[in-house]
Formats: sequence, structure tokens, C-alpha cells
Amino acid sequence: MALTPPLQPMLADARFTLPRDAALPGGLAFEQKPDGYRAVLFAGLGHAYLQSRNGADLTPAFPEIAAAGLVLPGPLVLDGELVVAHDGRLHFGELQARARRRGAGAREAAAERPAHLIVFDVLETADGPLLGEPYHARRAMLQELFAGGILTPPFVLCPATRDRVTAEGWLDPAWGAAGMEGVVVKGLAQTYQPGRRGWVKVRSRITTEAVLAAVTGPPARPSTLLLGRYDRAGRLRYIGRTAPLAQAARQDVGAHLRPAGPEHPWHGRRFSARWGTREILDHRQVDPELVVEFAGDSAVDDGVYRHPVRFVRLRDDITPDQVPAVGQPPW
Repeated sequence: MALTPPLQPMLADARFTLPRDAALPGGLAFEQKPDGYRAVLFAGLGHAYLQSRNGADLTPAFPEIAAAGLVLPGPLVLDGELVVAHDGRLHFGELQARARRRGAGAREAAAERPAHLIVFDVLETADGPLLGEPYHARRAMLQELFAGGILTPPFVLCPATRDRVTAEGWLDPAWGAAGMEGVVVKGLAQTYQPGRRGWVKVRSRITTEAVLAAVTGPPARPSTLLLGRYDRAGRLRYIGRTAPLAQAARQDVGAHLRPAGPEHPWHGRRFSARWGTREILDHRQVDPELVVEFAGDSAVDDGVYRHPVRFVRLRDDITPDQVPAVGQPPW
């Protein structure tokens, strides 16, 4: 095997809309983007190693993927998205839970919540590395591996199309509800360039409402907004934070805010500065009386948006009790 871990996978830049053909060389291909962990599998001839995007060894946590890799005719290096399905959708929370388990616990989890590797690229075969081959050639080889029965479950071929209308349909929030968070756009003539952000990623987005409950920065000119929704027990639960507001929006929102006192439902509450970190966010609570319309993607875990959402506007025509409850569509 010429390619060995750790291998930096090729990456994508985020955009709000699908690019036109001129954006990438040789025409465009569109692939569905599952909500999972990026993973590269080095496999075949009695060998299997599952690498995360950041180079960590995921092999012990997903023994069913490793077992399937061991029996592949090799060498094969596959790039894809590791996913776990639960309750009728790809479930990122279940995937996270599985990634923390090892040994007997990992084997039990594999039986209860099996993972799949949705494969979108092949980087090496017995004929050698394919990094210098154009995308359309690598995709043809990958399709042959599935058509010939070499790759079978738990491996799944990532859906792809060259039809823009089909790709636009994949951005429908209904796909997001199923765990497909958007579309990755690739140039048909592009080679595979490890570590480079040469692709484009467009997430499926929905516009919905939440209660504005806290801010970062001065309340008179807030930098970001912390949003909440009420659960069925009447508790105000944190659901997400906006990206930094534009200057005009800071002034507009700040003019309507009133600092809250100790009666605030989040009094004494702490929040992480970023997803997956223990750094505490410096924030200021405000009276939870304003409703915000925001645009968010479909990466939602138990009602919490994993990525920053985008402020759209204040909704003075809606009261907090009219905002969707936690977990109620739209998410």
C-alpha cells in the first residue's frame, strides 16, 4: 500500500448556494453530504485501519467497519462518511456515543447501533494511488467496486449526480431531517489534493424562530445571540448561537434589549464557547421577550444546532409562546 495513515483528506469550503460550472474545472458533480464523521479506510489483504479527518485511529470504536475492511481484496483506500442510523435518520449523537466506546463495549454497540461507511472516493487500488486521476475517473472506479460486489454493506455508495436540479432538490429541508445535511460540489476534472479546500459544501438550511435569551458583547450592540426554545415542561432550553451579527443588525437588535435580573431562567447557567470545547462563553442574559428569525442547517442534536446559525431579523409579530417547542419541526 503506497498511501499510509495519517492522510489529510481533501476538504470543502462552505457556501450558501450551489456554484456554477465556471467555479470548478471541467464541469461539476454533486454529491449528497451525510451528517457523520469523515473517515478514510486503509484496507485489504488482512489489514484495516480507520482514520478520522484529524488523523485519529477510529478502528477500535467501529469493529464492524474494520472487520469488513479485513476481507477486502487489497490494497484499497476509501474516503467517506461514517454514519449511524437511529429513529429513521442518520443520528450524529448516536455516532458520537459509538466513537467513545472500545473493546467489549464497542462490539456491543456495533450490534445494537451498526455503523456504515458512505463512500464517495477511492484513493488507491491494487494498481496504485489514484490521487492524480480526475474525479470522474475515480468515481467510475468506485462505482465498479460496488457493481462488481467488491464493496457491500456496511459500505454504501454515496449518491452523486451531474444534474443541478437534482442537487437543488437535495437541499430541501426534508433531506436534512433524514440526516443528509447538504451537497458537496466537485469538479469532474479535479485531482485529489490532500488537505486542500478544493471542493464546495452547501448545507440544507431552514428558516425558523427562537427566543432571544442572552448575548455576547454589550447588550446595546451585541456581537452574537444565544437562542432558546421552551420544552413541554415550560423550561427555556438553549438551542444555538448565531454567527457574529452585521453592524446594522447589532444596532437594531441592541435597541430592543433589556438586561435580565436573577429571575432569568438561565441565571447561573454556563455555556461552552464552541462545540466540543470546555472553554466558557462570556455572555449576558437579557429579558427573554424577543423572538428572532434565523437560518440554520440540519445538523441538530436533541434540538440543539451544532453549527452557528444566521440571524435574519427580529419578529415583533410573534410572541415567545408562539415559537416552536424544542424538537418540534421546523427544527
